[in-house]
Amino acid sequence: MCRLDGAREAEIALVVPSFLQLTDAGTFSVGEFGTPGWTATGFARRVGDAVPLSLGPETCPAEELTALLIMWVIGEVVAREGEQPRHVAVSHPAVWGPYRRGQLYAALRAVGVHDVTLVPEPFAAAENHAVRSRVVPDSSLAVFSLGSHAFSTSVVRRSQNRTFDLVNHVEGVDHHTGADFDDLLAALVRSRLGKDGVVSVAECEAAKRAFGPSVVISGIEITRDEFVEEIRPSIDHLVSTFTRALGAVQPDAVLLVGGGCRMTAIGDALSAAVDCRVLAEAAPEHSVAKGAAVAARLVVLGPESEPEPIETSVLVHTREASLRFPVGEIAHPDDDEFTAPPPRPPVDVSPLELPPRRVKRVASVLKPAGRRSGSRSDSKYDDEDGR
Repeated sequence: MCRLDGAREAEIALVVPSFLQLTDAGTFSVGEFGTPGWTATGFARRVGDAVPLSLGPETCPAEELTALLIMWVIGEVVAREGEQPRHVAVSHPAVWGPYRRGQLYAALRAVGVHDVTLVPEPFAAAENHAVRSRVVPDSSLAVFSLGSHAFSTSVVRRSQNRTFDLVNHVEGVDHHTGADFDDLLAALVRSRLGKDGVVSVAECEAAKRAFGPSVVISGIEITRDEFVEEIRPSIDHLVSTFTRALGAVQPDAVLLVGGGCRMTAIGDALSAAVDCRVLAEAAPEHSVAKGAAVAARLVVLGPESEPEPIETSVLVHTREASLRFPVGEIAHPDDDEFTAPPPRPPVDVSPLELPPRRVKRVASVLKPAGRRSGSRSDSKYDDEDGR
C-alpha cells in the first residue's frame, strides 16, 4: 500500500499465500493449504480459463476465486488501517488481453470491489523502480521475472507523459522456475542418500532461500558451488531467452523480480550477458505488489504530483560484491534505530458479502486460517511470485 500523505514508496501491508480452502461449513479459509481436493492455489494465473476449479462438491471459475482472495486482502488491510482505500490496483501477467481483464473486472465488481486498475506486472515493476531512481523519457528498462511457477521477460519504455509502454514481452514455457530449482536441489541430495533416501521438497525450498556457503539437508551437505553447477544449464536457458527478448534494445537497467531472483547466480549470469546495471531489491518477490500500489497512488494523485526522484535507490547492483544479498537474507533495521509507529485504533469492519448468486453454492463469509502479517511470511507454501 502507498499512503497519500506520506512517502511515495510502497510498504508491504500483508503477505499471504494464495490458498483458498472450501470447508464443510460452506465457508472459505484463507492462507493455509488444507485438505487435498478442497483447496485451490495458482488460480490467479488461470483467470479466463473456461475450465473451472473443483473444490469438494463445488466448481468455481478462477476469476471468482481470485476476486474472493482480493476481497479478503482488502478487508484485512482495512481492519488494520481503519479506512477504505481510495483506489485498488491489481497486477496481472502482461500477456492478458481484453477478455481476461474483463473477466477479472466483472468478478471484482460482483464482490463489491469497484475502483480498480489492472496493471501489467512489468509496468508495476518499473513503477516501483521509478520511485527511487530517475527514469527519463524514452529510456528503457528490462524486467526479468522469475517466481515459483512462472518466468517472463519484458522490455518497457518510459513515454513523455511518464507512463510506461510495453516494447517486448516473452512468457516462459519450458523454462525452469523456482519450484523446479527446489526439485533439482532435492535430486542432488537424493543422489547422495541413495535410492532409498527420502527428501522433503519443502525442506529444499527453505534451504535454497537460506543458502550460505553450504546447506545441510537430510544430513547431506551441499555447497553453493555444487548447487550452482547443477542448475547452470537452466540459468543459461533463462538468460538466453532474456537476451533474445532484448533484441536490439539496449536497456538502461535490468530489474530482477520474483523470489527466484534471490539466487545470486541469476544476477551474476545476467550481469555477464548485458552491458548495463542489474538491480534487485532485498525482497524481489514484493517488487510487483509494491509497484501496483505506486500505480494506484498515481491514479489518485496524478503523475504531475510526483517530483522526479533523486538517485537514492535501495536497489543493489549485482556486480558490487559487497552489496549482494545472500539467498534468503532481507535487511532489517537495527532495533535501536527503529521506533515502531503507534498502534492504530481498532475498527469494526463488516464482512464483505458474496454476490447473491454465489451464496448457496460457495460461501457467505471468508474466514482466515493462520493468516500471516508483516512484510514476510514463513509458510513453507509461500509463493515466490508474491502474487
